[in-house]
Amino acid sequence: MGAGETNQQDEAGPGESATSGTPADGTTPRGATRSRDAAATAPTGAEQDGRGTTRVADAPPSSDTAYAGDAPAAQQPAPLDAPERRQLDLVRRFGTTGSLVLAFGAIGAGAAPVDNPLIGVRLLGLPARIPTVAMACAWLGMLMVVTAWLWLGKLSWPGRDRMVSRTQMDRTIVMWGLPLAVAPPLFSTDMYTYLAQNAVAAQGINPYTLGPGTALGVDHPLVANVPNIWRDTPSPYGPLFLLFGQHLGRVIGDDVVFGVLLWRVVMIIGLMLAIWAIPRLAARCGVHPVAALWLSAANPITLFHVVSGAHNEALLVGIMLAAIELGLRWRGPLGVVVAGVLLSIGGAIKPPGFVSLGFFGIYVARRRGGRMRDLVGVAAVLAVLMLGTMTIITVASGWGLGWIETYDVPNRIKTWLAPMTAFGMTGGGVGMLLGLGNHTNSMLVITKIFGYAITGLVCVRLLWLAFKGRIEPLAALGITLGTLAVFGPVLHPWYLLWMVVPLSLATNDHRFRIGAATICSIVALVVPPTGAAYILRAYQVPFAVIASILAFGILLWLVRGKVPPLLPTRADERPVTS
Repeated sequence: MGAGETNQQDEAGPGESATSGTPADGTTPRGATRSRDAAATAPTGAEQDGRGTTRVADAPPSSDTAYAGDAPAAQQPAPLDAPERRQLDLVRRFGTTGSLVLAFGAIGAGAAPVDNPLIGVRLLGLPARIPTVAMACAWLGMLMVVTAWLWLGKLSWPGRDRMVSRTQMDRTIVMWGLPLAVAPPLFSTDMYTYLAQNAVAAQGINPYTLGPGTALGVDHPLVANVPNIWRDTPSPYGPLFLLFGQHLGRVIGDDVVFGVLLWRVVMIIGLMLAIWAIPRLAARCGVHPVAALWLSAANPITLFHVVSGAHNEALLVGIMLAAIELGLRWRGPLGVVVAGVLLSIGGAIKPPGFVSLGFFGIYVARRRGGRMRDLVGVAAVLAVLMLGTMTIITVASGWGLGWIETYDVPNRIKTWLAPMTAFGMTGGGVGMLLGLGNHTNSMLVITKIFGYAITGLVCVRLLWLAFKGRIEPLAALGITLGTLAVFGPVLHPWYLLWMVVPLSLATNDHRFRIGAATICSIVALVVPPTGAAYILRAYQVPFAVIASILAFGILLWLVRGKVPPLLPTRADERPVTS
């Protein structure tokens, strides 16, 4: 079967449609028709302009954004033609091969447990005995996956006359993610911290008072894999995440491998929730579902740090997006209650989830008429739902209000990646050089307060702009969470998903997508696959990187002229709004 025949089978998924941009104030693009739901709830003051486009007055704002999937067939992108299907086939195979090579390298250069069970196993354990080669394979796989993703973006860019279908995109995500889902963890050892904190909770010890090393002992098999910085640090995670982990811990016991695989299944379920919600929310915002999935679910940051690294951002983002979609779909009180409870559950997993309550409330307030009393009423209802949900979870856990201290735990970890923390430590160092004494901790307190103040101001401003219909609430949510990540006391690469995922489904802005793709590609490549320093073997890193670049260059030469360009051109795009 030829390459063109392979992709013809999954050319178009059922029920999928292209979208053109819909402004945040509820208007529809030229020639488009508002959905029945949006039209039924449009406020008085809406009028028709000379082009047949519904325009809504500034006060009050409109209800929900229209479904851009209602756009006429003339605006729907066509399926890929035969040459593009051949390009897609090669891109998918290139990315899948890269994922397999990365999974192979993970055995010897990943974040493997201290007692690696594959060492000594014939053939399968070979990468663990040749770590330099394993690291070269890992970096080669990273380069291949990132490059394939950029090529795929050329065929998935919003505004193209021909685009990848939803079915093709879904299958590509599975092809690239499956090898990483069964390989050892990469890029981070946080998974072992999850397992150790689960064990602490499973033994009836409050994880908010004792770290794994103190609670279980440093010779415990699960603690042996925890980085030193987290061994004596109480848990920084929400009570529901630990409560769920407590039950998993009783099933896992001391089995590290089983625990990693079980938690990875849980995180993939969270990712599947996000994949379910992303296309639906993108349609509400006037973004093509395929373009949204490319920048979010197919993103190398997602593949490397959610599928492989198994970070709980998968649960946070999955529950958050699914809750917002259900709340917008069920337009009565039930939708508000379900979404409010689920968003509170997301915050009980990781505190940034609470921010999404405010922006979902903007949707509901605008739906009710966009008056100030609507905003106040919705805020009161969501506050009651959040307090009620957190009260139930707190009582059920039996750990009291210790979860409130999770907001301060990251402050105990000093990392140069966070701009505010780096600024504080730099200020402390300058003070010592000037003979003023060591005031680093005081500087960190000041920069922390300053960072949170900036985040608060940005959040309030964007909430107001979203309420007035000047920005899509989901886009405002992404910007707010991005501000929280950048100006917070701790910053990790996977925190990019807080911002990129909501924005990917809320805007067609060409500059944002180019910038996001560039930043995600760079971040995906600079994080070492080991997830930690290559202690006593740093000299191996340059040799591995050079070997991977040489091999990658040969591969690029072999596929030259057969793949699309890395970046889209203006000539390939139709104008889109949003």
